[in-house]
Amino acid sequence: MIALIDYGMGNLGSVSNALRYEGSEFEVTSDPRVIADADGVILPGVGAFGDCMANLREYDLVDVIREVIDADKPFMGICLGLQLLFSVGEEMGVYEGLDVIKGRVIRFDHDLKIPQIGWNQITIRQDCPQLAGVPDDSYVYFVHSYYVVPEDESIIATTTDYGYEFCSSIRRGNLFACQFHPEKSHTVGLHILRNFIGTVDA
Repeated sequence: MIALIDYGMGNLGSVSNALRYEGSEFEVTSDPRVIADADGVILPGVGAFGDCMANLREYDLVDVIREVIDADKPFMGICLGLQLLFSVGEEMGVYEGLDVIKGRVIRFDHDLKIPQIGWNQITIRQDCPQLAGVPDDSYVYFVHSYYVVPEDESIIATTTDYGYEFCSSIRRGNLFACQFHPEKSHTVGLHILRNFIGTVDA
């Protein structure tokens, strides 16, 4: 069973629909015990970094998220669910993140339209099960103004060019998190979700 974390902010509907389409058993939950007992965990996210961290604390979810990642349980972060894993976010101030991944979340600094909204390509930088069978330079769907900068570049799974190259997903063991929305990325996105489900079922 996959726990889809509900902390009052997030794209739960579209992720739920995608998981249902793939025939995955899942539960939308804010219960730390259910999350701890799940075979895999997904952290979605839509909204501002500071507000989402405040909600995670209010729902008493910070410790259990860190614990399931430390245990190398299959875990996927989506969009802001990627950014929240980092040490610090710089959206409308400076806020502490979950600090699971050392690094910062910073705003695009170029003349292109911000936020980036729409389809863009991913360049695969790491051979990992979550991206197995995904062609290099595939198009996926983005909606964001900020991006992650990991201190350890070896965890970068994909990069994307938007004014300049940025990290668009990371992978460390069974942890995979992406800036793009797989649940909105049609065939490629569903394939990535299917790969993640495969790591849960393995």
